Amino acid sequence: MGTHDVNNDVQVRSASDTVTSLKIVPQKQYGLWGGTALVLVLMYFIIRAFAVNPAFEWDVARSYMFHPSIMHGLYNTLLLTVIIMITATILGTIIAIMRVSRSEILNGFAGAYVWFFRGVPALIQLIFWFNLSLLVSNISVNLPFVGEVFSVRTNDFMTPFFSAIVALALCEAGYMAEIIRAGIKSVPSGQAEAATALGMPYRMILKRITLPQAMRFVVPPTGNEAINLLKMTSLVTFIAVDDLFYSAQSIYARTFETIPLLIVVSTWYLAVVSIMSVGQYFLERYFGRSDKPNETLFDTWIRAIFGRKNRSDADV
Repeated sequence: MGTHDVNNDVQVRSASDTVTSLKIVPQKQYGLWGGTALVLVLMYFIIRAFAVNPAFEWDVARSYMFHPSIMHGLYNTLLLTVIIMITATILGTIIAIMRVSRSEILNGFAGAYVWFFRGVPALIQLIFWFNLSLLVSNISVNLPFVGEVFSVRTNDFMTPFFSAIVALALCEAGYMAEIIRAGIKSVPSGQAEAATALGMPYRMILKRITLPQAMRFVVPPTGNEAINLLKMTSLVTFIAVDDLFYSAQSIYARTFETIPLLIVVSTWYLAVVSIMSVGQYFLERYFGRSDKPNETLFDTWIRAIFGRKNRSDADV
């Protein structure tokens, strides 16, 4: 070993010893500490205001939490949400497929549908469908050489509950169509072209290739839309549908206990939204399982409830 190599080794060891002897001093994060302290103080005052203010009447709110009228209204709210969301998803999928169709007529019709039902406020659509009998008093089916084979008065089937389903499903379908269309567009077109070259029909391409891959992009905004729809069902109060909010209104209109009943309604909405958020997380994890490392059940619940990222996500 030459003198030059010996000198290099000595310098390397000397530099290594110098680095080892250095004292690591964490960076002072005064902004983070100050922000945390400010938030803690703010949370204290908010919680204290809610806890000590007698106007909230927490005892009265607890007594109404499981009231039969409230439970019935909650059931109707959940039923409306499920029926409307399923109907809107099916209809939105059809509209989205029409939007990506090569047919100008189908594309134009779907575009007009999305433009109209996203542009008109949901409350106006709700009131319109509830008053459909003002425009059409009877709905009948007539066949040539046979005459009238079916006739029904509009008021007989356009009940408040059914009007709410029709109005909100048509409105929500406009948003779902754009969500699903974006998911379809996210799938590389080369896969559909390759399937077409192999002789696979368009219907099979959508079913086996495009839609399954689009789900990972469709599920997150769909979950948000479902949560938004749950809250939007409170609009049906304007047409006297016995939902959660309408049930609370019926009670505090008699007892004048407005604030406690609003607390009850808010609590139930928050509880249902929390459950839906956890379900949305598991759906996202299922459809995006190829991108997720293995996790324990404890890690999964922590991430679902607190939004905590695992190490692999944080390193990205």
